[in-house]
Amino acid sequence: MKTVSRRDRAGIPLSLAFSRATALLALLVVSIGLVACDGSAEPNDGSSASLVVGFSQIGAESDWRRANTQSIRDEAAKRGIDLRFSDAQQKKENQIKAIRSFIAQGVDVIAFSPVVETGFEQVLEEAKRAGIPVVLSDRAVEVSDDSLYVSFIGSDFEEEGRRAAQWLVDNTEGEVRVAELQGTPGSAPALDRAAGFRAVIENHDRVEIVWSQSGNFTRTEGKQAFQAFLKSPDADSVTALYAHNDDMAIGAIQAIKEAGKDPGEDIKIVSIDAVKQAFQAMIDGDLNCTVECNPLIGPQLFDIIEKVAAGESVPKRVKVEEGVFTASEAAELIDSRQY
Repeated sequence: MKTVSRRDRAGIPLSLAFSRATALLALLVVSIGLVACDGSAEPNDGSSASLVVGFSQIGAESDWRRANTQSIRDEAAKRGIDLRFSDAQQKKENQIKAIRSFIAQGVDVIAFSPVVETGFEQVLEEAKRAGIPVVLSDRAVEVSDDSLYVSFIGSDFEEEGRRAAQWLVDNTEGEVRVAELQGTPGSAPALDRAAGFRAVIENHDRVEIVWSQSGNFTRTEGKQAFQAFLKSPDADSVTALYAHNDDMAIGAIQAIKEAGKDPGEDIKIVSIDAVKQAFQAMIDGDLNCTVECNPLIGPQLFDIIEKVAAGESVPKRVKVEEGVFTASEAAELIDSRQY
């Protein structure tokens, strides 16, 4: 009997067809590995594929936030971590969707910086049921069960508010009438920075907050809010401005100049973050003091994440070391600022 070689239906030898199928399968696997989460995740550098982290960032509303994001991206790349990054664009609903997406993807660890404190309990319970540990970065959440997250790394926002108030008390005389630009309503830094500031000035009757409004942590909204305030009857009596971040302070400085007043002189200004532009504003004489809130926490964050992924115990609360900077030292320090 004549032997006939085995072929597929298209007449191609099966051995060749198998080789082509194998190559296509390999290509598909590689392609899947390069797909970005929400269009913004970055593949790792190939040094490690063992740890997959989902991170939901608040947005890119300020120089501080952009520096914070870059620190996290850089450190993930340095360690070869597969970072699935999502930008919430300052919306809690977007963060909840991102966290649920991370759960569906089966990432090893979820980390996020919550837009506001409340509203995350249900989705964190979902992550816990899925066996995925959660690390909070920069901001805290308010939950009835603190086992829904394993650790929180970030600044002491109340202490930042206390430091801002103490600078104002120590560097003013007589009656001080304060205007306050608050951050995003309901967010941890806005709540805590307001509370810390008030905890100090309540012991000093000569210092009084006469106006307070949100600028949503953005330069544009900070300027708009202060422009409107400067047209009010109370504006002429205000001698100081306390801004919950530098971007809002810089926006307010623009509004003060446009109103024909001298920021830093007619109105003493203290703000929080210590971004490089705040140092320039101090050099220019427009800003008097900035309290540091360090965004460069990528290394500390991934130290915690790697320990959590390895099943090691970690502190429930990790604080970031920070300082206070004034106009007298701004010129000397500005070149050393990394953000």
